[in-house]
Amino acid sequence: MKITQILQTLFFVLVLALLLGGSTSIPPDQQELVRRITRPVEFDFATWTLDALWLKLSQAALGAPRYLPQEGQQELVKTYLEKVDEVQKLRSVIENIYADPTLPKPEKYTQPLIKEQRLIQGELDQLGPLAESILQTQTSAVLAEAGIAPGGQPIPPLLYRVTPLPYALVVSPRDTIRRDVQISLLPELTLDEIIQLEKDVEATGNVSALVVPVGGIGAYPTMVMSTDNLVWLTDVIAHEWTHNYLTLHPLGIRYFTSGTIITLNETTATIVGGEIGRMVLEAYYPDDVPPKPLPTWPLPAPFEEIYPGLDPNARVAFNYNREMHRTRVEVDRLLAEGKVEEAEAYMEQRRLVFVNNGYSIRRINQAYFAFHGSYAESTGGGAQGRDPVGPAVYELREQSPSLAAFLKRIAWISNFEGLQRLLESAGT
Repeated sequence: MKITQILQTLFFVLVLALLLGGSTSIPPDQQELVRRITRPVEFDFATWTLDALWLKLSQAALGAPRYLPQEGQQELVKTYLEKVDEVQKLRSVIENIYADPTLPKPEKYTQPLIKEQRLIQGELDQLGPLAESILQTQTSAVLAEAGIAPGGQPIPPLLYRVTPLPYALVVSPRDTIRRDVQISLLPELTLDEIIQLEKDVEATGNVSALVVPVGGIGAYPTMVMSTDNLVWLTDVIAHEWTHNYLTLHPLGIRYFTSGTIITLNETTATIVGGEIGRMVLEAYYPDDVPPKPLPTWPLPAPFEEIYPGLDPNARVAFNYNREMHRTRVEVDRLLAEGKVEEAEAYMEQRRLVFVNNGYSIRRINQAYFAFHGSYAESTGGGAQGRDPVGPAVYELREQSPSLAAFLKRIAWISNFEGLQRLLESAGT
């Protein structure tokens, strides 16, 4: 990394810290009520950022990936992913042994497995920073090829770090679906601590709370979950960098001002992450390129006309997106009529349907939809229900001549009305 790039990185860290420090529209009293409960278990982003940034700058100074040929870089990334898979499998076996009540002394069986796990983890600790540097370089090159990185260098420079990710506490009013509070919590929280925290937050007022795991966070460097899935990894690397890019523009600056703006940001990052991630695979890992999904949404007619009298407990041809869309639409209807208790009972009933069909969802409540509904997909449906924001972002992408043109246009809007004006001007 050149001196100018290092200075750019440090400048962006300062800008991001300032923006995130004031980017909230949460009523102070409501936020304070929640933070009285969460303060002891909130994630320390400042310390994490300094540590991660120092590591990244140290890696850049060494420039180790530059001395590997392209085939060697690809092989190193593949080896790293294989080691991640080995560690995950060993961890799963160890946990299952300890969970088996028929084994009186589980440590007798797990000791050699733990030893092997530590050996592989040591290899991962060596390979991980190199694999991250390689994927950063490859993704940056693809961004430049796509016209998103003038001069060949993304702004801000693309930096990510694989790390245990904080949980996200999401709080929504009970009588509507709206993300009013989101706070990052320590990643080592246990399930019983999480459940108690949700109960304590909900006891502060007429709110719905949920603690959810996340796959990535747009800090700087961005935070990415450990995985052996290269398709998912390349997507998330580009997705989280997109949040960094947007933070330097009106759309990202206003991220926390409303649920609509959150959806605009997340849908934009989903589009860029999906397209750039696929381009990285095509350029460097062609054997891993997945087939393009067939669109199944939006439905050509109202749900009730296509699936009249569908049994909600039917297991035949169960479609997650379709069923979650149906759930969200009905919840919105009940809440609009002021039937809060009925909506909550319905969500629990529907949760059991998902569990019976293989989807292990711990809770479905207003906070669940406030969080997951922000991530609109091209196939439509799902947790966003009939929210028009996500589909409008996809429509703008379809009307844009390139991904770069789409990103540059949407980055400068500051509300949904601005997006609608863009669509109207493109259609005239």
